[in-house]
Amino acid sequence: MPKRYMAIWLPLLATDRIEKGRPELRELALVLSTPQNGRTVVTASNRRARKEGILPGKVLADAKAMLPELQNLPDHPATTARVLESLAEWCLRFSPIASVDAPDGILLDISGCAHLWGGEKPYLDHIVARLAQGGYGTRIAIADTIGTAWAQAHFGTQGTIVESGQQAAILEALPPAALRLETSVLARMEKLGFREIGQFLHMPKSMLRRRFGDALLLRLGQALGTEPETLEPIVPELPYQERLPCLEPIRTRPAIEIALQTLLESLCKRLAKEGRGMRSGVLKGYRVDGNIQQIQIGTSRASHNPEHLFRLFALQIATIEPALGIELFLLEAPFVEEVPKAQEALWETKGGRRQVAELLDTIAGKMGMDAIHRYMPRQHHWPERSIRATSSLDEVPDTDWPADRLRPLHLLSRPEPISVMVVLPDYPPLLFIHKGRTYKLAKAEGPERIEQEWWIADGRPRDYYRVEDENGARYWLFRSGHYGEGDPEWFLHGFFA
Repeated sequence: MPKRYMAIWLPLLATDRIEKGRPELRELALVLSTPQNGRTVVTASNRRARKEGILPGKVLADAKAMLPELQNLPDHPATTARVLESLAEWCLRFSPIASVDAPDGILLDISGCAHLWGGEKPYLDHIVARLAQGGYGTRIAIADTIGTAWAQAHFGTQGTIVESGQQAAILEALPPAALRLETSVLARMEKLGFREIGQFLHMPKSMLRRRFGDALLLRLGQALGTEPETLEPIVPELPYQERLPCLEPIRTRPAIEIALQTLLESLCKRLAKEGRGMRSGVLKGYRVDGNIQQIQIGTSRASHNPEHLFRLFALQIATIEPALGIELFLLEAPFVEEVPKAQEALWETKGGRRQVAELLDTIAGKMGMDAIHRYMPRQHHWPERSIRATSSLDEVPDTDWPADRLRPLHLLSRPEPISVMVVLPDYPPLLFIHKGRTYKLAKAEGPERIEQEWWIADGRPRDYYRVEDENGARYWLFRSGHYGEGDPEWFLHGFFA
């Protein structure tokens, strides 16, 4: 079978990645930049910026002078590289062999694949459309060799399919840079007046080697197919799953439990060997009538303890309806985490945190995955921004809980507006009205001034009061703004025990 290759170039990968998360930027001129040699340089630009002549390599200050409304964000090459690797893994649905062509390309060995889509043209069009649907612009080409496919994708016409054996003809009109040569070699060729590959394509090899070294002959041979070139395929991580086919359809709970124990022992053995643990697990039962029965669990910390995981699944086995029988069981761990050995030893001690984690898992299994929450402090002044949710018991906070200030037991995620009656401007209210109900106040303490961080200018200072109504219930109120400086607003933000 003749070899065929596809080169996928994503010229705007870095900015396309940003625009996927922030679609409003697609209509604006956007660049990514990074400091280089004491100045900030543009490293990527989107379509709108390129239309204005702002290309990678330009000094950001000069670009801003050309286009004052230019949007600038810091470049994160490591994040872009991870996105490219994920896209290469996604391309495995189109070819069994995919390779990352850093920093912004993907190479596929498509030998024997195109006929599944009705030919190379619909095959190519389908991939272009799917990537465009995902928000990525592409230039794609197909050829007999990796070198020619790459050259045509980067310097030829979009969507070109080079006929078999026509590499030399298609390369002649392309510039030497299409051969993936080093900058120093390209500079020497520029001095000698070589503007197209056809100018030196048929020159004697000895002359080319003497002038430009072996690198030119190697790249030229790879593009023409006279020198071998192979892809370094990505190897996606194997999913954490185990399958158990049944000789006879299973219809009873004891049989389901035996199947589950067998699958857990196999999967947990693999997890323990790799130093990982399950954070979520799914058990699927495929019935003989085509229906799929499924139960799911979650854990507060990574676990490869089959007994504990079995107890969590056992809470839900009663919801499985075998009907005429289950002929295949599939156990999968879609979310796993590493379990360091030192940490594992700490958790395994008697009376240690392992028992706490398993108790929380059991409660969550009975009451639901959303029944238990854990919060950690954040370094923010405003109360609603000073906490964050976490799903792991192993996570360590980066700051301490404030112990020198009295805070309500129940803090509203968003302050709710109230109406108040105040005797004097800086006095606490005599009463407040919340959602149509009036609360007459008997006691009050405050104010406590809380201001936003100086680098975040999106709110006025707040004066908080701890108040108690006639029935003994206590509330946390605050005034945003000051009397005499416009109309201040009052809010209810929490409830004390």
